[in-house]
Amino acid sequence: MKRTLWILVFFILSLTLQSQMNQVVVDEKGNKMLLGETNREAFKDLDFKWFDQNHKKYLTNDKIIKELKKDLNGYEIKVFFGSWCGDSKRNLPVFYKVIEESGLPKENLKVYALDRKKEAYKQSPNKDEKGLNIHRVPTFIIYKDGKEVNRIVEYPKETFERDLLKIVKGERYYPNYRGVQVLDNLLKNAKDSLQFMEEQLIRYLPEVTEGTKELNTYGFVKLRNKEFDKAEFAFKLNTKMYPKNYVTYSSLGTLYYEQKKYKEALQQMYKALSLNPDEKRIKEMITKINESL
Repeated sequence: MKRTLWILVFFILSLTLQSQMNQVVVDEKGNKMLLGETNREAFKDLDFKWFDQNHKKYLTNDKIIKELKKDLNGYEIKVFFGSWCGDSKRNLPVFYKVIEESGLPKENLKVYALDRKKEAYKQSPNKDEKGLNIHRVPTFIIYKDGKEVNRIVEYPKETFERDLLKIVKGERYYPNYRGVQVLDNLLKNAKDSLQFMEEQLIRYLPEVTEGTKELNTYGFVKLRNKEFDKAEFAFKLNTKMYPKNYVTYSSLGTLYYEQKKYKEALQQMYKALSLNPDEKRIKEMITKINESL
């Protein structure tokens, strides 16, 4: 009797886990979207046919694959992507092909699909991305003995084969969006001294960031995660780095609006409007804030 009961419990648990894997939801536009932990089976759905198309047409570099086979086996990889994201559609299938041919054990790969909705921006249902600084998708994090050794953010510097080989060989490798990596590390480890470092950051970050969008995207990820202090610091820093770009002020204004700091929000929106008087969205936000006031 006990044995039968345990078998039944195991069967129910297995079904529960399977139902959580490869979850498909419909977004506000009526499009199918993957959400949460996924595996290769998820892409058999015809709505995600982009996966097979891009997987088939990519030709790997046999010489580098042969090198990877020697070293990649001892690593674990976490992947965060959006089934709605153009970069994910292009790069995730290619990455899969490279690691499949390199012989990475299936159990060493964990793949998570993130949301696109405003209230859950770049988040998974179980918050698998929490604390990992996932601000761009896809992001590929490479681990050794449970510790992150490096990551590939959004797209490879050269190719996935070459980038992965550099990482597993321990060669110098800087992922894309280095400015966010620097800032996120500082926000984690030096919160009290950041104000004193602001001047240096304003001089240094423009040299390594890819324009206003880099910190802007990071700020919105922090905002949607309700990490308001980090979002505010990133948005304010962006206004000082790029004082002539209206987007930096409108983003800071959006943060204040969502915190119900309406006077501060209005001030930032008027700054944005002065730089771009024809921007309809800013005018709409100003009307919205005035109504709240």
